[in-house]
Amino acid sequence: MLPMFCQSFLGQKPEALQKGAYARYEANLSETQNCAILMGKWKTEKRNKMVIIVGLGNPEKKYDGTRHNVGFAVVDELARQNHITLDTIKHKAMLGKGLIAGQKVVLAKPLTYMNLSGESVRMLVDFYKVDPSLELIVCYDDIALPLGKLRVRGKGSAGGHNGIKSIIQHLNTQQWARVRVGVGEKPAPMDLADWVLSHFTKEEQEALQPAIARAAAAVTTILQDGLDRAMNGFNEK
Repeated sequence: MLPMFCQSFLGQKPEALQKGAYARYEANLSETQNCAILMGKWKTEKRNKMVIIVGLGNPEKKYDGTRHNVGFAVVDELARQNHITLDTIKHKAMLGKGLIAGQKVVLAKPLTYMNLSGESVRMLVDFYKVDPSLELIVCYDDIALPLGKLRVRGKGSAGGHNGIKSIIQHLNTQQWARVRVGVGEKPAPMDLADWVLSHFTKEEQEALQPAIARAAAAVTTILQDGLDRAMNGFNEK
């Protein structure tokens, strides 16, 4: 049984909530599994605003194919699947607008370099006037997951990822959907920065490509069926 405060918000749009009430709502989410993942409000039929889908990475050509640029690869795959052209530079990001699963989206690849990703994300959130807890999805690499494994979540800490740390600092919340793609644990003698900026081997690239496609499918599922369905369908043990 969900607590009364959660039941009372069912069917309400976040923008209709009182500021104080929303703070209480967010603060209590963890007590009830994020209020059953915001009571299914990740449903396109009740969302009229743009959804921002961000892939994290570094913008220079030399970073293509590195572990830290997996987020860029997911956004590129979403663009390819949905015939969206990334051709606009605005809000410190490379952008493309289109439809995914019937939902208006803007795909974004921040050009700030990884550690300052929050600057671009904050500008996008402010410009489109979206609620990050319902209308922001971030895709990025995770060294805590084996190569190619996925993890979909509705909130969480930075976990040592500087791009996510920057987003949390600029949005002042951890409450937004994220799709993490495993890039493998750092070898013991190697520096962390060197590891995440290293290129995948040919064998790793072959193993990673299906994971990039699954990550794109996870984003589409969030838009179409909700975060809970995506978590159940794509989180791997």
